[in-house]
Amino acid sequence: MKPLQYQYQAENFALSDPNRYSLENLKSEEMIISLGPQHPSTHGVLRLELISDGELVVDVVPHLGYLHRCFEKHAEALPYNQIIPYVDRLDYMASMNSEHAYVMAVEKMLDLEGKLPPRIEYIRVLVAELNRIASHFVAVGTYGLDIGAYTPFLWLMRDREHIQRLLEWLSGARMLYNYVWIGGLFYDLPVGFEERVKELIPVLRGTIQEVKNLVEENSIFIKRTANIGVLPLSTAINYGCTGPVLRGSGLPFDLRRVDAYSVYPELDFDIPIGQGAMGQVGDCWDRNHVRIRECEESIRIVEQCLEKLVGDCKRTKDFQPQSMVPKKIRPAAMDVYVRAENPKGELGFFIRADGKSDIPSRMKVRACSFHHLSVLPTLAKGTYLADLVAIIGSLDLVMGEVDR
Repeated sequence: MKPLQYQYQAENFALSDPNRYSLENLKSEEMIISLGPQHPSTHGVLRLELISDGELVVDVVPHLGYLHRCFEKHAEALPYNQIIPYVDRLDYMASMNSEHAYVMAVEKMLDLEGKLPPRIEYIRVLVAELNRIASHFVAVGTYGLDIGAYTPFLWLMRDREHIQRLLEWLSGARMLYNYVWIGGLFYDLPVGFEERVKELIPVLRGTIQEVKNLVEENSIFIKRTANIGVLPLSTAINYGCTGPVLRGSGLPFDLRRVDAYSVYPELDFDIPIGQGAMGQVGDCWDRNHVRIRECEESIRIVEQCLEKLVGDCKRTKDFQPQSMVPKKIRPAAMDVYVRAENPKGELGFFIRADGKSDIPSRMKVRACSFHHLSVLPTLAKGTYLADLVAIIGSLDLVMGEVDR
């Protein structure tokens, strides 16, 4: 028997990931370039087939399928409660938010919606908003790197680490938490958690103000982002854009207000939108500005949750965060779709139960980054090659929920 030989064959790449364009249908001055990765959340798992005419972008074709998450098929072979760790790995920058969305879907199937103790709901919102701030800090910090600003990245990653340590203290994991459970929580807040979060809030506010002063009012940053990658509102709606990408185009659509889930109706916060302060409504500057403003609003939500958790919903000896967690999850035959406002946009779960099994017969994820990546060719055509990097960064993509 001959030993197995591994030999490079040039045609293998073309067969596994064929280009839309070939040399035969290009003009003499056009080139095919495989672009990426240039954003930390596309680290080798996104390839862009770029057709360039000198410095101008003629077309961009996103090639997916480099991460092979296969989340939906994994979920169709696991009990409902064991799916939560896989949910963490969709948008791994905002696992608490993703868990919250998935758990609400299963709780709706079990008729637990609106029946959980208020302390559980306020803790869920608290950790989700902390994770939202941490996610936006990565988005804004790495966007500065894309444009050429290094210092804001260091500031924001420093403060993000404070949030990560708090969530690790809470759950035992640094990024993939498995903390929000169906019917409750893994555990109550550690003693002293509320005080530590309260101490962190002035630090976060100070850093956000420093970043606004250093980045948003910087003439180089404004020239690189204002009037670049303008996304008209009608185009954003037609492509299914949500989150800061949609709100950057001027529409105050936030599921925390629209669907009014959990205890968000009891909380006071604003919905920032793009207003074209430095250029046109819906440009790269607006999308980045919306994320910075959302961090400020999340801090307001965190403060209100803390007030409740040390007041009306304070910890008691008889509080059991797992008291309503079902031992066996076997919902009646039904289809449900539940969505929530993740840092990157609308994350939705469609689940089909057959009424006989504790394993879903169908699972489908509505991932916001997939829609935002779909609109990239429309934004990129006719721009400069350097502007394409700025446009990609402004969309805040994470590939864990795209190739699922």
